[in-house]
Amino acid sequence: MSGDAPPQNDDPEPFEDDLFDEYEDDEDDEYEDDDRDAGDETESPFRQRPPIETARALRLLEQGEISIIGRMPRSSNATFLVDLEHDGLVAQGIYKPAKGERPLWDFPSGLYRREVAAFDLSEQLGWHLVPPTVVRDGPLGDGSLQLFVPADFQQHYFTIRDAGRHVEGLQQLCVLDIMSNNTDRKGGHVLLDPENRIWAIDNGLSFHAEFKLRTVIWDFGGQAVPRPILDAVVKFLDDGLSDVLAEKLDVFERDAVLARSKTIVQEGRFPIDHTGRRYPWPLV
Repeated sequence: MSGDAPPQNDDPEPFEDDLFDEYEDDEDDEYEDDDRDAGDETESPFRQRPPIETARALRLLEQGEISIIGRMPRSSNATFLVDLEHDGLVAQGIYKPAKGERPLWDFPSGLYRREVAAFDLSEQLGWHLVPPTVVRDGPLGDGSLQLFVPADFQQHYFTIRDAGRHVEGLQQLCVLDIMSNNTDRKGGHVLLDPENRIWAIDNGLSFHAEFKLRTVIWDFGGQAVPRPILDAVVKFLDDGLSDVLAEKLDVFERDAVLARSKTIVQEGRFPIDHTGRRYPWPLV
């Protein structure tokens, strides 16, 4: 770990929505959540695929040819579904270029780096909750490139919670979001794939040095954090931030990750939102 601040992609071009007009599709909205009527024969742009081992997925993301399929609808920032191909492996990805980020008053530019930092933290903890994600110079410049998760988009945090089959994974995600200070964990950001694995997406609003946690995952409030989860956090504290994680955060953000992690271990229980105000909107 070196220096007090991460490398900056400092001046991405100011957000101009018309830069991305060529990728708009008037029919995109009918693919939102893949909720087409049973009789609708319009082909979905989302493709199923077999599971891809993480190391191979990272090679695909880092080295693969990128072809933009279209812009994802209803995203506050410019977000694109892309095709990826490398060494005979074909899959889809989600590309979020820096120049497509709308300026925020409470977050610095470069949210795409936080998307990758969330993957780095999840991997360091050994929980593998965030799809493989890298920084990539794509067709529209530097941004995050994440492996697309084919999922049942009718499922989300609340339906997964109610089914009762992923308690450990949701508890891990709860702790991951506290450690990363996720400010926007909506229910729809938790996916269930065909292999019955849960995944956490849309992690850009995270790792702020000031405590800003907003999440839908408060169901475990007051319960003891399971020992295996605490052990993973203790190991993280003993090891310190990995180099790949540390380089994406500034010194204050790095210190804040460690401070939040120490609090989790010291308290040993999931937090309770006594204010009722630490929820994102909309919830899904």
